[in-house]
Amino acid sequence: MRILLKLLKKYWYFAVLAAGFMVAEVYVDLYQPRMMATIVDDGILGLHNGGVSDLQLVISTGIKMLLVVLAGGVCGMLSGVFSNVTGQNYGNDIRKACFRKIMHFSFEQTDDFSTGSLITRITSDVTQVQQLVMQMIRGFVRCLMFFVGGTTALLSLDVSFGVVVACAFPLILIDVIFVVWRTNPLFTVLQESLDKLNSIIQENVNGIRVVKAFIQEKTEARRFDNANRHLVETQFNVQMMMSFLRPVMNIVLNIGIVSIIYIGSIQVQGGKMAPGAVMAAITYISQILNGMMMLAMIFQTLSRGLASAKRLEAVITTDPGLEKLENGYTQPQQKGSVSFRSVSFVYPESGKRVLRRINLDIAPGETVGIIGATGCGKTSLVSLIPRFYDAASGKILVDGVDVRAYDLAELRQKVTVCLQKSELFSTTIRDNIAIGDPKASEEEICAAARAAQADDFIRQQPEGYDTPVAEGGMSLSGGQRQRIAISRALLKKGEILIFDDSTSALDLRTEAALYAALREQYADVTKIIIAQRVASVKNADRIVVLDNGTIAACGSHEQLLRTSAVYRGIYDSQLKDSEETEKGGQA
Repeated sequence: MRILLKLLKKYWYFAVLAAGFMVAEVYVDLYQPRMMATIVDDGILGLHNGGVSDLQLVISTGIKMLLVVLAGGVCGMLSGVFSNVTGQNYGNDIRKACFRKIMHFSFEQTDDFSTGSLITRITSDVTQVQQLVMQMIRGFVRCLMFFVGGTTALLSLDVSFGVVVACAFPLILIDVIFVVWRTNPLFTVLQESLDKLNSIIQENVNGIRVVKAFIQEKTEARRFDNANRHLVETQFNVQMMMSFLRPVMNIVLNIGIVSIIYIGSIQVQGGKMAPGAVMAAITYISQILNGMMMLAMIFQTLSRGLASAKRLEAVITTDPGLEKLENGYTQPQQKGSVSFRSVSFVYPESGKRVLRRINLDIAPGETVGIIGATGCGKTSLVSLIPRFYDAASGKILVDGVDVRAYDLAELRQKVTVCLQKSELFSTTIRDNIAIGDPKASEEEICAAARAAQADDFIRQQPEGYDTPVAEGGMSLSGGQRQRIAISRALLKKGEILIFDDSTSALDLRTEAALYAALREQYADVTKIIIAQRVASVKNADRIVVLDNGTIAACGSHEQLLRTSAVYRGIYDSQLKDSEETEKGGQA
């Protein structure tokens, strides 16, 4: 919890002010019974005035009580304000710290936590920690003051009243310990249930078209219902345990009040105590036991808050999964070169070996196509270049330098990746393209769009480049989304451009025009093109054929047709007669 406490430390002065005003409010609450006793004993009963009531005393003391209560209310309000300032700012800092850390997670770490869990942590868990801080600042101070101050005031009236407190306190303490002991493990389970629920919601919202297309509404509703039922059952178990708390507290409270009345009546009959003092004693015992009841609720918040704090700490303290290779950095020599040296790769979560001893050199400005059956390791291979994952063995060099020796930002500035699934954001088309270079001019943005064959359809939109994009880009077709994503990639002006099947939604004519523009305008950029279609890569300088995680062959389209059975099989399985279609257009 050291990091979370460090974040809280900067708001200590607000916390102190909140606690100070709470002390003042509780002091007012403890002072009121004394004033009420004066009104009853001297103002109404006139015990010190021969039994004659003193209306003037009642009025003056009553006015003082009103002023004291008003002052206490102001103190309570200020205590609430400062505790909220502390809690909200603290929660804001935790959210930002978690989000910054998540943005630097490797793909492996994101998979380990799961998206649903990260959403729960940065929302629900932060809220629980905020509540914990505010409860500890106000509630704990209030409870402690009521217990210590109330007990002191009660004993000052009559020492015999201490017997009531001494008997009631252990009963309440046992009740609190029992409930906290039984509910504490449930809070972690509760947050994990929220993780699962959030994951299902996210999957179904993102994949709503698939759900509807395959008529899976009932299946997904059942899956959601199961996760929701588990959450409800966990919450029910927590509430069932908490339900034991208040009744026991109320029983002890009422027994305490009856005991005070009984002891007080004996003292009044014996002339040792005035009736007003008994009334004050009843108020004090109520304040003490209500403070203990509030303490029980604080312990519940404490248990849940600590469970959430551990989950947040796990995010904030997670070290970057991609460690930098110390003393391995030398000034890059070849701009845009990529080399794989005996590279093997295993996906961490499955343990399955995807790539085996890959050796490949790609020269600056060269266009290399990568083709192979689904699952042969094409995406895994190019994901190692910008260090989305690290190789299990061997090394990858970019510009002659091991990728592990680069600062990640520097490496990823050199390498641009355009994915098959085009992730667009809920902003304008211009802003989506400008992600590639936020400082780019209007002309540069339009030039990138023209090269990506996107300029024409963008200008036909209602507001042109200022047309808003719906969430996930759902207001655009698949081909339009891909062309905007390609525009973004081209605008970045990286040394190495990776197309990971990112033209799959384009027709051959548009794809041909795109690759022609790449040859003319981006001749010095190293291009690595992953594709399922032979037509997309057949005019590349070289084509790498992957088969079961190894390089089966490498050469030009004509060479591979003569020498590689694997490539020839892929070619024959596609439209062989379309070889001349759009000739000279691709890659």
